[in-house]
Amino acid sequence: MRIIYSFFIFCYNLSVRIAALANSKAKLWVNGRENIFELLDTAFKNTTSDTPVIWMHCASLGEFEQGRPLLERFKKQEPDTKILLTFFSPSGYEIRKNYAGADWVFYLPIDSKKNARRFIDIVKPTLAIFVKYEFWFNYLDALYQKKIPCYFISVNIRGDHYFLKWYGIWALKQLKKVTHFFVQNQSSVNLLTNAGITNCTLAGDTRFDRVIEISKQAKIYPEIARFCANKKVLVAGSTWPEDEKLIAQWMLQIDSKNKNLLLLIAPHEINEQSLTVTESIFKDLKCLSYSKLKTSQNEGESYDVLIIDNIGMLSSLYNYSNICYIGGGFGRGIHNILEAAVFGKPILFGPHFQKFEEAIELIKRGGATSISTFNELNSQLVELLSNEKKYREQCLISQEFVRDNSGAVERIVTALL
Repeated sequence: MRIIYSFFIFCYNLSVRIAALANSKAKLWVNGRENIFELLDTAFKNTTSDTPVIWMHCASLGEFEQGRPLLERFKKQEPDTKILLTFFSPSGYEIRKNYAGADWVFYLPIDSKKNARRFIDIVKPTLAIFVKYEFWFNYLDALYQKKIPCYFISVNIRGDHYFLKWYGIWALKQLKKVTHFFVQNQSSVNLLTNAGITNCTLAGDTRFDRVIEISKQAKIYPEIARFCANKKVLVAGSTWPEDEKLIAQWMLQIDSKNKNLLLLIAPHEINEQSLTVTESIFKDLKCLSYSKLKTSQNEGESYDVLIIDNIGMLSSLYNYSNICYIGGGFGRGIHNILEAAVFGKPILFGPHFQKFEEAIELIKRGGATSISTFNELNSQLVELLSNEKKYREQCLISQEFVRDNSGAVERIVTALL
């Protein structure tokens, strides 16, 4: 089975290299791993066997945000510990390659048996932490053979995971080499235990701790505050065209009835092509891009839509909203709803949310609503804008939801240290 697994890894590597000929993201993935071991050798040449090294691996940016508060707590409590951060995806590495909280940031070499052993021999980690679902079996085996503790954090196991099926027996056997799993919920504990993995603890999701930190450091944008003054504000974050078309349809319908409404929209993809698509979707409304927002030139003018055409503002913008819409729900799945919930806002999103525990739970509590059609979107927005009692109830539910689920970082750090 290991031979078959390694063959699939080889095929994946080859397919990405072929895709890199035409795809810029794939090209970053390939180029980032060129001469990776020479770079690692240089970076670690001055470390000694006595140097404690914590290695954390994340798939991409979202997983990094889950692991980040843990790394920062480690660094605070154990300042002599060195931190190695690795990424699988360019969307994580390219944004966080200069992250000051780590001593080294690298792409993870492809998961071959040879690469895994060489990587571990160079880095010599004191312990390894994988965030969520980064199950790289050759790396797990190399750590196991070297008797290096290996932990998984913020794990959310579902019954349809392949290693719980009959054809996943070999993968399940590999996961039994993990020192400990810190999982998000009791159902994950039950599924792992029933599969014979008893080294697991219900710790919660570190993202709750992270969004609380983010909210405390939320940036103030005076130009946004002036732009939103005396208006009801709908912030739509990480949207895709499917989300935007629905919102635009609603804005066009309500525009003539409610001139006091403003949409702040932050598309998931920030590039010239994607922004052009967003602008075309809202072409029948009066739009302004944030990069062109200059108070002296736009004072007194009335706009319907402000398009956020940069990265980094969204988590703070939710604080300016009355209602939040989270994109992605008409595609593979919704984006981060917790960044909005932490500010105590009612939340709406599309129908594809079933793989997101926080969305399921917030719907049960009444702080969020999934919509599939224009009529459902219209019904929810109209009621939230007109029913003050319901609006306040949903705000409180969202805020309490984040507070009630915080503390995972403290539980994990205490266990590891």
